[in-house]
Amino acid sequence: MSGERATRERATREASLLATWEAGLGAPPAGRALLLHRAARPDADPTAVPVGERETDLIALRRALFGERMEVRLDCAACGADMEFELDAAALAGSIGGRGSESVVRVQEGGWDVEFRLPSVADLHAAARAAQPRAELLARCLVSAERGGVAAAAGELPLPVQRRIAEAVEAADPGADLTLNVACPECDAATRAELDIASYLWTELDSWARDVLLDVHLLATAYGWSEPEILALSPLRRRYYLELCADV
Repeated sequence: MSGERATRERATREASLLATWEAGLGAPPAGRALLLHRAARPDADPTAVPVGERETDLIALRRALFGERMEVRLDCAACGADMEFELDAAALAGSIGGRGSESVVRVQEGGWDVEFRLPSVADLHAAARAAQPRAELLARCLVSAERGGVAAAAGELPLPVQRRIAEAVEAADPGADLTLNVACPECDAATRAELDIASYLWTELDSWARDVLLDVHLLATAYGWSEPEILALSPLRRRYYLELCADV
């Protein structure tokens, strides 16, 4: 019975991933990121969790689907050389930690007492559409601000306080900014680049889905099996049947 359950679970998992891929084909990058996060954590509202928490969830999904080895290509900012290197997904996940228990940070600076909510994906999307993104993000995520017992609005916060808020948010949600700093083997210059884990994972999922659909096409043509029947096959048996098809 456990074997039958594993077979059903494998077929369901692959069918679900194919559905996620199909839904994301015509979606913009932000929409694909939401779909991937639903696949990673179905119980969460993908627009409401802090950004770093979402990145942590996506890295966990990536590790579950494709393992620990991540191949990255990057152009050197100084000489333009094509750099290829590997990242360890487990080490990357460890560097940003797990989900934090606190979603609000408190800042005290220059007599100000401020509480600020960690920005969510929805906050970033709204800020990106605003005429003044920084001011919009500050206004959306400010919980409370006061000085000398007098409440204040987001627009009244001085720049030093705003900088302290940014520092506190970065410390509380390190996964929100996955930045690589890579030394070029040609010129030894350092290149900083953001790792967009959602785009990276989508590229891998797209390649996987197309390979799976090709397998389905070949096996359905050769044996007349349905897609659910083919998806229920273990990877080993599927590969063996494909090798038999190639020998015919």
